[in-house]
Amino acid sequence: MTAKKQELAKRIYLYLAGLFITSLVVSNLIFQKFFYWRPVDISIFGNQLFELSVGILPYPITFLITDLISEIYGKKKANEVVVAGIFASFFSMGILLIANWVPALDNSPIDDTTFNQVFALSPVAVFASMIAYLLAQLVDIRIYHFWKNLTQGRMLWLRNNFSTFSSQLIDTVMVIGLLSVFGILDWSLFWGLVLSGFLFKILVALFDTPFLYLFVGLFRKTFNLKPNEEIKL
Repeated sequence: MTAKKQELAKRIYLYLAGLFITSLVVSNLIFQKFFYWRPVDISIFGNQLFELSVGILPYPITFLITDLISEIYGKKKANEVVVAGIFASFFSMGILLIANWVPALDNSPIDDTTFNQVFALSPVAVFASMIAYLLAQLVDIRIYHFWKNLTQGRMLWLRNNFSTFSSQLIDTVMVIGLLSVFGILDWSLFWGLVLSGFLFKILVALFDTPFLYLFVGLFRKTFNLKPNEEIKL
């Protein structure tokens, strides 16, 4: 690979890492707002199917990006992005704790009560989410590379969906469970939110498979990569 293409590969990796970290941090900041997605009107365990936190919207992007990085840059680089995301999330939690502690001015457009109502629970959410996220991402990357090696770089759809389905199930059960343990969510909502979240993530994973094929194809064409070849940075 030429020096110019090597520099391009590094720049793209940096942008992917930036998108990954932004999606992860934002999902932890906005999780307290819930909405109802209405493709179907089904009630499960007393809850409407697809009653979801808005935090779930950017979260699947993180798994698409780690699958793309795993495919093109390898397992090590995917793990590096995961570690960076954990660091950024805990750093943002520290900033929120300080921001909640600092008293607002009398003429502040946002008073302490309003600010705390929106952000006070975010550190707890970040903690719960990071425990679930760390395990889910490690599972996702490991399963992805297991299938990649087993199929000799073929059947991209198989490793993308198998790894994502497994990791998203772990993530959904753990994060909803931990939020219930911490008292943020009522246990009566557990199974409804787990099923809604997991089914939504499966649909997103199926939807993003063509995009993964598109991006992987562009990478292979741009950098002249063979089916099982990775870029070494």
